[in-house]
Amino acid sequence: MAWGLKEAGQEPWCSCSTNSDPTCPSARPPPLPPTHPTSSLIAMATRVLQTTGGRMEMSSSSSSTAGGRTEMSSSSSSSTTITTSSSKTRKVSQTQTSKIMDEQSVQRKTSAVVESFSQSQKSLEIPSGESMPDFEEKPRPITVQEGDKAAFRVKVTGNPKPTVTWQRVSGQPLSDATKTFFDSINKQYVLKIKAINMEDADVYKCIISNTHGDAIYSISLLVTENTALEYKKKLKKRTAPATRMVKKVVTEEEMLKILSGAERKDYERICAENGFTDFRGILKKLKEMKKKVDVEMVKVLKPLEDITTKPDTHVIFDTILELKDPNTKMLWMKGSELLRIQYSLGKYELKQMGTKYMLNISNVTMEDIGTYTLLVGDKTLSAKLNVIDEPLKFMSDLKPMRVTERQTAVFEVRLNKKTDKPLVWKFKGKELKRDDKMDVTVSEDGLTYILKIKDVRASDTGDYTMSLGDLNATAPLFIDRIPIKFASHLKNVRVKEKGKARLECEMSSKDVHIRWLKDGRDITNDPRYTFMREGKRAEIVIDDCDLADSGEYAIVCTQDNDAHEYVSSSNLTVEERFATVKSGLSDMHCPTGSETEMCVVLNDEKVEGVWLKDGKEVDMSDVQVVKQGAVHKLIFKKVGPQHEGKYTFRSKGAESEAVLAIADPPVIDPNVLELLAANPITVKAGQTAHIKIPFKGKPMPKVTWFKDGIEMTVDERTEVEREPDSTTLVLSKCVREDSGAIMLRLKSDCGTAIANLHLNVIGESHYWRVCGNHPTKQCAQNRPKPPQRVEFLERTGKCITMKWKAPRDNGGKQMTGFVIERRAVGKKSWIKVGEVDSKTTSFSNDKVEEGKAYQYRIRAINTEGMSDALETEEVFAGDPIEPPGMASQPQIADVTKDAITVTWAPPAEDGGAPVLGYIVERRKKGSSMWVPVNKELVQDTKYTVDGLVEDMEYEFRVTSVNRAGPGSPSSTSTSVIAKDPIRAPGMVKDLHVTDSSNSSISLGWSPPELGDVPSGYILEVRPEDAKEWTKCTKIPITGTNYTVGGLQERMKYFFRIRAVNEGGIGEPIELDKGVLAMPPPAAPKFDLHAKLKNQMVVRAGMALCIHVNFTGSPPPVVTWLKEGIPTKGREAITKGKKHSQFLISSSNRSDTRRVPRAPAQRLRRDFPRPPKNLQVVEEVPGTVTLHWDHTPDLTDDTNTHYIILKRDASTATWFTAADRVYSKKYTVTGLLPGRKYYFRVIARNDIGDSDPLDTKEQFSIAKEKEHMSLQIREYKAKDLSLKPQFVLPLKDHAVRTGHDCTMSCAFLGSPPPQAGWYKGDIKISDGPRFWQSTANGVCTLTIPTCNAKDSGDYTLVLENPLGKAQCKCSLLIFDKDDKSILDRLIEARKGKHLL
Repeated sequence: MAWGLKEAGQEPWCSCSTNSDPTCPSARPPPLPPTHPTSSLIAMATRVLQTTGGRMEMSSSSSSTAGGRTEMSSSSSSSTTITTSSSKTRKVSQTQTSKIMDEQSVQRKTSAVVESFSQSQKSLEIPSGESMPDFEEKPRPITVQEGDKAAFRVKVTGNPKPTVTWQRVSGQPLSDATKTFFDSINKQYVLKIKAINMEDADVYKCIISNTHGDAIYSISLLVTENTALEYKKKLKKRTAPATRMVKKVVTEEEMLKILSGAERKDYERICAENGFTDFRGILKKLKEMKKKVDVEMVKVLKPLEDITTKPDTHVIFDTILELKDPNTKMLWMKGSELLRIQYSLGKYELKQMGTKYMLNISNVTMEDIGTYTLLVGDKTLSAKLNVIDEPLKFMSDLKPMRVTERQTAVFEVRLNKKTDKPLVWKFKGKELKRDDKMDVTVSEDGLTYILKIKDVRASDTGDYTMSLGDLNATAPLFIDRIPIKFASHLKNVRVKEKGKARLECEMSSKDVHIRWLKDGRDITNDPRYTFMREGKRAEIVIDDCDLADSGEYAIVCTQDNDAHEYVSSSNLTVEERFATVKSGLSDMHCPTGSETEMCVVLNDEKVEGVWLKDGKEVDMSDVQVVKQGAVHKLIFKKVGPQHEGKYTFRSKGAESEAVLAIADPPVIDPNVLELLAANPITVKAGQTAHIKIPFKGKPMPKVTWFKDGIEMTVDERTEVEREPDSTTLVLSKCVREDSGAIMLRLKSDCGTAIANLHLNVIGESHYWRVCGNHPTKQCAQNRPKPPQRVEFLERTGKCITMKWKAPRDNGGKQMTGFVIERRAVGKKSWIKVGEVDSKTTSFSNDKVEEGKAYQYRIRAINTEGMSDALETEEVFAGDPIEPPGMASQPQIADVTKDAITVTWAPPAEDGGAPVLGYIVERRKKGSSMWVPVNKELVQDTKYTVDGLVEDMEYEFRVTSVNRAGPGSPSSTSTSVIAKDPIRAPGMVKDLHVTDSSNSSISLGWSPPELGDVPSGYILEVRPEDAKEWTKCTKIPITGTNYTVGGLQERMKYFFRIRAVNEGGIGEPIELDKGVLAMPPPAAPKFDLHAKLKNQMVVRAGMALCIHVNFTGSPPPVVTWLKEGIPTKGREAITKGKKHSQFLISSSNRSDTRRVPRAPAQRLRRDFPRPPKNLQVVEEVPGTVTLHWDHTPDLTDDTNTHYIILKRDASTATWFTAADRVYSKKYTVTGLLPGRKYYFRVIARNDIGDSDPLDTKEQFSIAKEKEHMSLQIREYKAKDLSLKPQFVLPLKDHAVRTGHDCTMSCAFLGSPPPQAGWYKGDIKISDGPRFWQSTANGVCTLTIPTCNAKDSGDYTLVLENPLGKAQCKCSLLIFDKDDKSILDRLIEARKGKHLL
């Protein structure tokens, strides 16, 4: 029905010809009473529009019509649209209580939606940079149910900053439940109303003002009745009836009106109150009546149209609808399946532009073919989508490529559509794989396939083939070679004869072929030359050059696919070699038959020479010529007379001469020597003695005669005759004094020979005795001369042994013996200590005192008497004892904070007695007082001094001690501080590369685990082409990372590192392989070691922080998506090269992302409520069983569980008895008899813990009684037989392909039942593919490595003699990218929740 006002103040008109008939569908509605709330709201909205200007559209209904329309207009140019929609009907009570039952009427409340805006300017001119106030985000009208809450939000702009106020158009003040505030996070001004009632329905104004103007935005708040609240209000207001009232009979038409405005759950109660018994009939009529109304709620202006498109395009189904209720629900269907837009990941998208409604389908595939249906109200709009699949073909040909060597070649081909077929690139029949050289990529649209060949070489030349199913394309790759350049050419070389010549060069590439030429002749295969090739370097080596090797040498380089020859040449000059004598020959004298050599050393080892003897070339038959470098030798194996002569060595520029002569040492015949020693020569006094001794020797030796060790000189009586083979000593007129030992010595440069003999002169001797002034000749007795030259063989504390020589003259008589006497030093008297015969010339005196000095004398005896005495010098019995010498300077061997170990060496002199020990002393540095540190003598040469003061500096010295006493102290040791030593650090751990670029490489490492803490690290680097390590820094690095800069691009470097401290330098650790100075390209990749949780639960108002680590080079672009849409708004996103953080400082429910599960599921965002009704029962002695009622939050949150705690009554500390308990019963064990306990149960979820539920009274554990009597009754066996039954049935499973699946259930049964597993109707218990086990009341079936064939229904059958039971479950196998499984799981869980 349409009705309206043509002008203000006119009566409403009807669209039909007559309106007197009350049954006319276009009948004029009765005028609303002035007190009706709808009437007042319309009037209020009219006033708003009259002040702002505009038109209003209004819809209402009477008791007999479904709705109407009112149009109001004014002359203002601006307009505002106000839409009023009907709400639910309710009973309206009259003001008179007594007429409630009699005059009860049903009215439909009409609501109006108001939205208007106005703006006024105060300033005529607005300065630059300032502005009038305006709304950046405008509020929207709100319709809420009574008892709910509502909020208006605005965001304003303006300079100066405007002020914001809220008002009600009706003039009433804001209610107490209304609160205004500024949301600093979202920068919004908020008007919030809690617990809305009917009186809060009004038009609200938001006024913003500054110095330049005002802006006003008006919106309506509509409140619909809550039947439940209204009914409760009526119950509260109901009083006992005073009198029995007669209930008015309600007609069927009135009942339909009442039910049309009531909720469905109240239908039965309303019919019962009004006496309607035909409940089903009235509901059927009500449904038909609503259909008629609904038909008129949707008007289709443009239907859906069929679309035909190609794959990988975007299509839009659009329709134009006129909806009476903008909140009408719309459902899009594909075939008979509902489209789940929010779970489509952007596949489907709904859009609305005014009355135009669109469904956008992205990336159309063949699977999208079908009929799409829009359900809105009772309208059903359908259209078909047809996808034409074109045959796969190339949009562009694979073109031949020509690139320069070492560049990148790119083959590119484009298809007309996407395909899932694998693309294969081949080269020379072999499939190309993606690696460092080959890069196979696909464009973002999936249509262009690209093959990149990096760093192309000559070997990459050829045909490249791309195969895609039946499609093939081939194109050749041509490579232009880089011209060969000589980094270093051959250089002219000048060498001496017999020298080594080396010609080398370096090319720009190592992939070349080379030939060597000499004076234009190819010598590549000539064995005279040595050719060497290493990388880009090539060289030729000529050993032992001669003059013929001079000439021009050239190297000719060629390369594949290049006809040019690249030549480099140089000249070799060989100079004649001359030498000088560095060490010449010298004259030689050699014994006959000996081996000798003559040697010449030149200054050049390459020069040859020749040997000459007496001007002629040496006969090589009995000599050997040897050349060792610059040394030339002439070797004689056995020298003979034939070898004597003058030898000459000649070479270019050098000559040396020497003479070789025979030189034999003098030799006396051994028989002659033996004869002379056995038979002394005896002559009489006055006669001449001739002593002749023959010998051999060349050259003539020097002859010397000795008597009693004194050289004899030629005089009147003595003459020496010399001949080539003998010598003669002639003594004339011999006298007794000539008797004695005669020795002949023959000496030459070759050796010495000696002959000894004894000469005896016998006969009387006279001596002159002077008596006064006249000498007289006397005849003396033939007494012997005194002994000669005493020598002490032994001088110890126990024995003195001496030896002497017989007298030179025995007096002409045979010697009979010797007498030995002694006296102590300082004494005058001599004591005879022994006597020996004439043949013994030694004596041992064993009766001596150690360390005492003695003097001895010896006399010779013959038959004529005793000789004069031979007195010795003072001699000690053993060495004289003195204090020992100084020990060596003490050395510091070990140092700790409370002890120091010193070592020393024994003294060089022990003073004549063994060292008994040592005294060790210490002093503080700077002090003069020495303190001994040992009470007893130290026997060793090492001692540890303890009891020191930490960080004090000490000095040490050592004194040696023997029987004579202590010696002199040693020199002072170096000062040392008493503190613990610092150990050298161990080996550095985990040396690795953290980053790299074209000019730098960053390294990191971990400190060593062994040794003391390092003070720094020595990092060394070595390029690939170098052998020596170079320090990266002058001083040690203090941190555990360092960036080495200044590197050559694409050069490989090796690194090693050592830790260092005061104790020394640790062992080096080296990287396993070299590192290239270039940034490593890497695709973006998330750090899987720090996985995000699949679900994050955050309490409303708390911060939501998601931190993600990733890698990639170059740094990837980071985009955060929420349900497939980039986020924007309140979040703060921090982006780095390797991480990103998503932060919402104060989260709310709108930030929730729905988990793809059953729609009824929602995330709990508060602490759980505590359990209730805790009961304690002691079922078994020593244990307590707790029973309680579940927390109400357990059904909504599967992560909620219980924590069981216990506390001894004597302490205040709670101890956890059990964690993660999901049942409402738990048995606490481990309780001590005689103790009293309290128990506590706490519910816990992801947010936190609930309030605790404690036992009100302490529970006592009874003690076992000491005396107990036990009466055993006769045991009667109980029948425990039980039919099989399931305690915990099987559950449905969804498993990804390739994973294992395990099904299990719990059962009871006695005797134990036999288990049988079935898939469908086929028994699989005995199948080798499945693993099953039955033990302790649990049956388990494991399916390893599931595939699609394993999907289906599985049944477990348990059977024993009492019966059988069975249980079923379903197994669903899905792929990783299978999206359909998501919807199936959601539907399955939705059904469970509905149950």
